[in-house]
Amino acid sequence: MAGRGRSRPVTGVLVRLKWALLRNGLRQSAGRRVAYAASALVSVLFGALVVLGLVLLHGNRHATTVGVVLLALLALGWAVFPLFFPSGDETLDPTRLVMLPLRPDPLVRGLLVASLVGIGPVFTLCLTAGAAYAVGHGAASTAVALLAVPLAVLVCVALARAVAAANTRLLTSRKGRDLAVLSGLVIALGAQLVNFGAQRLGRAGGLGALDPAADVLRWVPPASAIGAVEAAGRGAYGPAAAQLALTAAALAALLLVWRRALTRLMTAPDGSTLQAAEPARRATPRRRLFPDGRTGTVMERSLRYVWRDPKTKAAWITSLAIGLIVPVFNALQGTGSAYFACFASGMLGIQMYNQFGQDTSAFWMVAATIASPRDAYAELRARALALLLITLPYATLVTVLTSALLDAWQELPEVLGLSFALLGAMLATGAWTSARFPYSIPQEGYKNVAPGQAGLAWISIFGGMVAAAVLCAPVLALTIALHATDHTDWSWLLLPAGAAYGTAATLLGLRLAAPRTADRLPEILTAVSKG
Repeated sequence: MAGRGRSRPVTGVLVRLKWALLRNGLRQSAGRRVAYAASALVSVLFGALVVLGLVLLHGNRHATTVGVVLLALLALGWAVFPLFFPSGDETLDPTRLVMLPLRPDPLVRGLLVASLVGIGPVFTLCLTAGAAYAVGHGAASTAVALLAVPLAVLVCVALARAVAAANTRLLTSRKGRDLAVLSGLVIALGAQLVNFGAQRLGRAGGLGALDPAADVLRWVPPASAIGAVEAAGRGAYGPAAAQLALTAAALAALLLVWRRALTRLMTAPDGSTLQAAEPARRATPRRRLFPDGRTGTVMERSLRYVWRDPKTKAAWITSLAIGLIVPVFNALQGTGSAYFACFASGMLGIQMYNQFGQDTSAFWMVAATIASPRDAYAELRARALALLLITLPYATLVTVLTSALLDAWQELPEVLGLSFALLGAMLATGAWTSARFPYSIPQEGYKNVAPGQAGLAWISIFGGMVAAAVLCAPVLALTIALHATDHTDWSWLLLPAGAAYGTAATLLGLRLAAPRTADRLPEILTAVSKG
């Protein structure tokens, strides 16, 4: 298959393989067919709306700005998509073809053509064509668009392929699975950024605020293809040719990078087949950062779960990010309040819920060490202390940052007090619900609850959050009373009061949860082993 004449059959085989993978994947289950049909329908509707908007922008002075920025965002999506959804396309893993006698050049051409099969390329083609129509004027721009639109689509597809090939080893490792689990966070963060950007544009006078960015992006491939169409329409044939050449050069560079990555993957030995070249490292004693006994051991184990377990890590990163985004973004928009900082304590306190679910079937080792309510209390207390190592400084940081952005330093002590009280209440209710409503967290896939246990998860999380809010009522009532009676000079007392109340609530919750945990060890083990 090395000859030029034999590259076409390779391309045809790979295209048919892509169709077969798509067809057979849809035959596996009705759920896949429904999901594919729903995604196709959403893509068609969203694409039709965007194309209609671009058509209506034809002749508008901001059409070029919208078209260039839109294509730049599309390219960014193509670059990021393989990192977070590596299993979305089986052909993104070229190591499946390692045993076949294929040369890099025919393989690159074949995979590039096969990559054009699917919803994503068709969606990109429609949006790119709509952007070209929005900025085009006259026969010259039409002629340039006939070259620019396919070039832009090929650049997007080649960009995704090059990124996937360069990161294949990462995407098939545990870190790659971590990235896939975090995809929801990226989508949520992107939605917040889009919302924030839209509000900022509205205040800055509309799309005209994007003109400086568009002037730069029109020279960055593949957005430069839309810039070429616009330049040709106003008679600037020199810049149009330069921008079109930039797009073609970017495509050639991406294909070269992709080819080199494929060559390395197809020829380099896998580290799993080689013996370790380095001698075994001698175990060196490490200085313990945690107290001796059960408390230090459980704390270290819990923090290792946070760092190593993909689902636990995803839950923590999501809570940390959202707990910061909500108060800070609202403060930046000028619509927030210092009390929004309590959202961080609420998001982080959720991590205390279903403490035994992250252990899965390995909980039997923990259960074997619990012989009395005292042992259960020590276990729960150590897990709560591990959470406090992260949650206390982070909640304080978010509160201080939010107060600084709003210049609400007078409210800082009372907000901190409320945050500490809420955090303590959630640790208390989290310990109790962990014993009363445990559920399993599947290790594979994207689901965070095992089938049949969704009701337990809802009761555990939302019931515990409502109970925590009720537990915080005394501190909240004291805050309202100080403001209602104009005694705000004494509001600094809420900081020590909230901290003391949160500590007392946590200790009381642990004391109440310990006997129930010790009595329900078999039931807990059964519940968390279903995943």
